[in-house]
Amino acid sequence: MPALKFFFEALFLAAIFILQALCEPQGSKGVTSRFVRKLQDSGDLPETSEWFITFDATLNLPEQVHLTQGDYIGQTTTVSWVTWASSSGNIVQYGKSKDSYTSSIQSDVTTYTYGDYTSGFIHHAKLEGLDYGTTYFYKVGDGSSSREFSFTTPPEVGPDAAHVFGITADLGQTINSAQTVAHYTRSGGQTMLFVGDMSYADRYKSNSQVRWDTWLRLLENSTAFQSWMWVAGDHEIEAKSNSGETEKFKAFNKRFPVPYQASGSTSSLYYAFKRASAHFIAISYYDDYSEGSTQYQWLQTELSKVDRSTTPWLIILEHVPWYNSNTHHYQQGDGMRSVLEPLIVNAKADIFFAGHVHAYERTFRASSLNCSGGCSDENAPVYINIGDGGNSEGLVGSFVSPQPSYSAFREASYGFATLDIRNRTHALYNWHRNDDGDAVVADSTWIINRVSS
Repeated sequence: MPALKFFFEALFLAAIFILQALCEPQGSKGVTSRFVRKLQDSGDLPETSEWFITFDATLNLPEQVHLTQGDYIGQTTTVSWVTWASSSGNIVQYGKSKDSYTSSIQSDVTTYTYGDYTSGFIHHAKLEGLDYGTTYFYKVGDGSSSREFSFTTPPEVGPDAAHVFGITADLGQTINSAQTVAHYTRSGGQTMLFVGDMSYADRYKSNSQVRWDTWLRLLENSTAFQSWMWVAGDHEIEAKSNSGETEKFKAFNKRFPVPYQASGSTSSLYYAFKRASAHFIAISYYDDYSEGSTQYQWLQTELSKVDRSTTPWLIILEHVPWYNSNTHHYQQGDGMRSVLEPLIVNAKADIFFAGHVHAYERTFRASSLNCSGGCSDENAPVYINIGDGGNSEGLVGSFVSPQPSYSAFREASYGFATLDIRNRTHALYNWHRNDDGDAVVADSTWIINRVSS
């Protein structure tokens, strides 16, 4: 039996290498997809839409339930929710058997105002010391004003810990957004990486904060059952003269408790965490990234902590793309790239996920360290722009021509991605196009870890 197992493992790896060669042969040219999407109305769903999970506020039932990894290594899960009638019932009960809760913890409760809007009672409760790879059942609220859910913790951090990550950005709350979320919940993804531009509440007069409530209701069928890890984009700034608010990222900081302090960061805009076999580093275009800045020094320190023997996959999360051949936001990220790219390439990061541009694009491994504008560099990451979640601003289908040599595949369609990390050497990446109701894998490639392979 051991010999047979070895045979099948060897056969599997051989198939991977063949597929990789077929998918991206040396010197292959990029593809600009000719797919023409049947565009649907990009208007936001009405506040009363059936897509939004809503309850009578007087019942004080928890709503907008969402989970976030609450520490550096995946043994803490933060449960967040909103109640409207009162802050009472701020309890999470949880355990390893349904209806048998062996632990409980009270939430911290906060509120905020924005113009004439006053939020509901926003709860955050940290469930600490959880076992890896374990399903937990949990109940938020108290008595008749409670709701029950479950989640599974990630595997213990280690080089061959397999895990499936979803990736999306620029989501909004249109019918296209709803389709993205619905497709993702059926994809097998276990943790979502969200790389900025969330509710698009700032597109409304006075930055309507009600649209944060509707947006989180839209997501609850996924966010209540698995962690979503958040990166802020420009639509989360929300400090505009027409709103009378000067505090940047106010709603983001109140609603989304990212574990930035666990990685020694002083800002929720950049932080790091480990999950399964990956070390994730989120950085921000919207904070000072100049050489010697607080963010720059923090990034240097965090990169020095990366242990590829424990977390062989190094993945960067940032909102504004560094390599983008769409005419929209073209070269916007060049300034940031010129400062931080030497650090990222020297660390041999595997993948760099971004959003911002409302289209999809994947690159070959490329950098601008030895050329201008991007050329092949095996030490560089694969750059993936996934700003096609479905928001009301619509798609941008104008790409520069000819297609740059660094660009492997590009298309202006709505969708999301999954990254299925199999082991320390191989991850299967798929981009799922929302084909007017169906989820279609339109771009697929094996990503080979150069440090471990």
